[in-house]
Amino acid sequence: MPSLRLIAATLAVGTVLSASSQNPFKTEADNFIANMPSGLQTSQTEAVRAAISGNTKPLQSVRASRNAQPAPLPEGVTTRDTAPGMRLFMRSDAAAGTPLLVYFHGGGWTFGSINSCTRYCAAMADAGVAVLAVDYRLAPEHPYPAALDDCVEAVRMACDSVSAWGCGSVSAGGDSSGGNLAIATAMRLPAGTLRSLVLFYPVTRAYDDGSPSYGMYGSGYGLDSALMDAFNDAYTCGGADCKNPLISPADAPDSMLSQLPPVMLVGATRDILYDQGVAFARRLETLGVPVSHHAMEDAVHLFITVPGQPSAFGAAVEASANFIKEHGFCHLPQND
Repeated sequence: MPSLRLIAATLAVGTVLSASSQNPFKTEADNFIANMPSGLQTSQTEAVRAAISGNTKPLQSVRASRNAQPAPLPEGVTTRDTAPGMRLFMRSDAAAGTPLLVYFHGGGWTFGSINSCTRYCAAMADAGVAVLAVDYRLAPEHPYPAALDDCVEAVRMACDSVSAWGCGSVSAGGDSSGGNLAIATAMRLPAGTLRSLVLFYPVTRAYDDGSPSYGMYGSGYGLDSALMDAFNDAYTCGGADCKNPLISPADAPDSMLSQLPPVMLVGATRDILYDQGVAFARRLETLGVPVSHHAMEDAVHLFITVPGQPSAFGAAVEASANFIKEHGFCHLPQND
């Protein structure tokens, strides 16, 4: 099998990375699916639905299970809590001007934590990109716009602190609902605040979009459509319109999307969110936004945060680290 460096190097804009004896995404994803606990997606769906109705106890159990202590950090990677709910990952020997990624975890806006995304954040730090991981308020107790407000504030704080931390450019990113929050954060802030966006299988429409992938992979592929529907309802249960551009960025007008910084979007081809990611990347391209779109063929949802698909994870880490390093220093504009 070639190194992950060589795998990542084969990725190009719009390229689908195929599974083969040299690219074992399908084998790893199939094993990942086979080893998922029976009924997990159903129980999570029920927990989210119960919380929307006022009983948060089952959801608290789900949150605890997704907040397990992460594996030890790679040698040379250190962390420190810069503020409540914010943790900075860096190598102890990081060079001055190291680029900074502000990262928002996934979990359908309802669970997930800094611990659940530590694997990716630590790997990025080891690859030479500092990462500020963010805990934001969770739905349904705190529906839209609470999580987005927290993410916007985290980026502002990062831009104010980047020089003191010895970092350079400021980017944002996230997986699944975290990717959604990264896009919305970029649209909320003045153009030029962020140097780039890194998005892993992001939610771009917070509703059933009727796409082929939403139906084809709606059960048994790491993110069931019933669970995604519950996530969407939890995030908007405060009465927000699911087609609000800051909730469903794919429904944003051209004037908002055209102001986004360069975007790297990585999808898994066996994921209900795959088609909406492809459509979003294509639309950005038509608007003149620089886009690097990578598709991990036969991979499934969760490869960034849940162990079990190491080839997709490794290729994604290297591709995203390289992408972020390509971009320069950024200052937070004074106007809001």
